[in-house]
Amino acid sequence: MNTSGFPSGMLETLSSLLWGWHVLGLILAAGVHFSLSTAFFQVRCFFTWMRASLCGSRGKNGGVTQFQALTAALAGSIGTGNIVGVAAAITVGGPGALFWMWVSSLLGMMTVFAENLLAAKHRGAPGALGYIEKAGRFGKKLAALYAAGCFLSSLGMGNMAQTNAAAAAFSEFGVPVYVSAGLISVLMLFVARGGLRFAVKITEKLVPAMTLLFFAASLGVLWVFRDNLPGAFRQIFEGAFSLRAGAGGTAGMLLAMKTGVSRGVFTNEAGLGSAAFAYEEVQGKSPVELGCMGIFQVFVDTIVMCTVTGLCILCCRSPMLEGAQLTFFAYEGALGEWGGRAVSLCTALFALATPLAWCCYGREGLFYLTGGKGKNLFAAVYAAAAFLGCVLPLTAVFQIGDAFNGLMAIPNVLALFYFSGEVPRECARERTLMRKAIHSA
Repeated sequence: MNTSGFPSGMLETLSSLLWGWHVLGLILAAGVHFSLSTAFFQVRCFFTWMRASLCGSRGKNGGVTQFQALTAALAGSIGTGNIVGVAAAITVGGPGALFWMWVSSLLGMMTVFAENLLAAKHRGAPGALGYIEKAGRFGKKLAALYAAGCFLSSLGMGNMAQTNAAAAAFSEFGVPVYVSAGLISVLMLFVARGGLRFAVKITEKLVPAMTLLFFAASLGVLWVFRDNLPGAFRQIFEGAFSLRAGAGGTAGMLLAMKTGVSRGVFTNEAGLGSAAFAYEEVQGKSPVELGCMGIFQVFVDTIVMCTVTGLCILCCRSPMLEGAQLTFFAYEGALGEWGGRAVSLCTALFALATPLAWCCYGREGLFYLTGGKGKNLFAAVYAAAAFLGCVLPLTAVFQIGDAFNGLMAIPNVLALFYFSGEVPRECARERTLMRKAIHSA
């Protein structure tokens, strides 16, 4: 495709229209609203939502377990952005971008909390579709728009962009790209046919394993460069509020804020409503408890994992490298060849986990539009997209993916504001009962 031609310009315009700063601002506004209306529940009730997420029952109760749902939601949000995306944010926005990722994630916690809570209260259609279709006069149309965006996003950013990164990472271990493409596409075919209950059987084993591997390697890096940790934190806070000019004459603070906020929204998926699909089959949990699991999901995905990656980069930063090369340099500099292999394997596993979850989300979006038809067709299309994602250059996929994300975000956030009054009322009514239930468990 000629990047200067009309198709490229059209893609850029569409991406800016559906996923520009006005959409990111709308998502952040939702986070601010739900934070204020619940008196910053995510901060004030830290131990409450931690206990609700970690101390719940693992019994199936006829559906997906709490642990399985949590790993599926984490699989959907944890991706290459947690490794190479953080490096890209630091390259563009400087160390201060990490601070603004924290801020956007703190607000995003309550956005995902609201999504899970409302999805549990308005069951009927799967996931976020349950409350979107009831959001006033145009709810059905908003739900159809959301479902279309969900289906298309699952093929683009949820699949092709991730499998491309997975195949590239596996190639570091000598696996030919076409071999990776074939194996990944077969896996996606089975998962797309089996749905959420099949996917969680993989994510409940894959997500803990890849997370432990990532933290083991990262702690090794931080231990080797432990003397540089105070300086790394100083860079983060100084860069977050610096008024020195950055790229293109932009004030450092503004550039760090723009980069950190957009990267934070991208990595934790707050505002897309996608995580609500993962929790729809969990039984025996109140809406507030499922909302608390959404807070924990964002906490692990961005506050913990992105921070660890960022600190590793800042403790061992090379002024000559940019983007993903920064991440590999940090791990290889501390742990040698095995450090590079560990981060390559983590990148591959993270990239592989995301399409496992997103195939379930996209399937539900298509089923909503077709009345439950098209399971075999979706499986074939999803597998083909995974194969193509491995072998084709993806210069346009990111622009297309951003546009499709906007098709999800806009109707979802509008529905969140429509039902915004229910969130603090439900939170106030059930929080005391939930605490008593957890203590007596």
